[in-house]
Amino acid sequence: MKSIDAKNKDLKVVNREIRDNLNDIPVKVVNANHLHGLVTGIKHGEVIIESNTGDYLGVLNDGATIRVTKNVGNYLGDNMTTGTIVVEGNSGFGAAQYCYGGTVVIQGDAGDFTATMNKGAAIIIAGDVGDEAGTYMLDGDLIVLGDAGKNFANYLIRGDVYIRGEWESLGHNTRIVEMDERDVEKLNSYFNNYGIEADPQSFKKIVAASKKPFYK
Repeated sequence: MKSIDAKNKDLKVVNREIRDNLNDIPVKVVNANHLHGLVTGIKHGEVIIESNTGDYLGVLNDGATIRVTKNVGNYLGDNMTTGTIVVEGNSGFGAAQYCYGGTVVIQGDAGDFTATMNKGAAIIIAGDVGDEAGTYMLDGDLIVLGDAGKNFANYLIRGDVYIRGEWESLGHNTRIVEMDERDVEKLNSYFNNYGIEADPQSFKKIVAASKKPFYK
């Protein structure tokens, strides 16, 4: 494994070092607390960040696997298309916004506006999530094991939202439906892949009440 120490280094320098070393072995980055925009637009390989890191981590991820052992800032994985991002700690505001695909797993808590306009990614929050999570979601899956804040899944358009805990309030254009065998199989697959211990039968499923949420 190649190790990169980001202490006192400029973002461009660290991102260049990561790209230059993304071969068949993972790249480890330490002391990245001060960096915003780390590991952007990567198309392959595995990057392990063994520190906290700033905003805009993994933006435009297009196939890489990114793992963070601590916390991340705001706008994690913005506009991601494919690949995987796993955060062992917490994330800030706007995690996994505008994602076209891929998987984002946050093992701690996530901030407000997580999964806004999700367009096809699987987004798993093992802890709690803030207000307006899943707002204007267009496709994909949002799975929350903890509790949610205000306006959960607000103006939901398409996609599936699952939650094991409670919400402070549900957003517009939402309805709760019964889980079926396909839902259970899907959640089991996610949980097995990412080492999450949870019973899919304990979740509630939320879908869009209308295909035209803005005209209700």
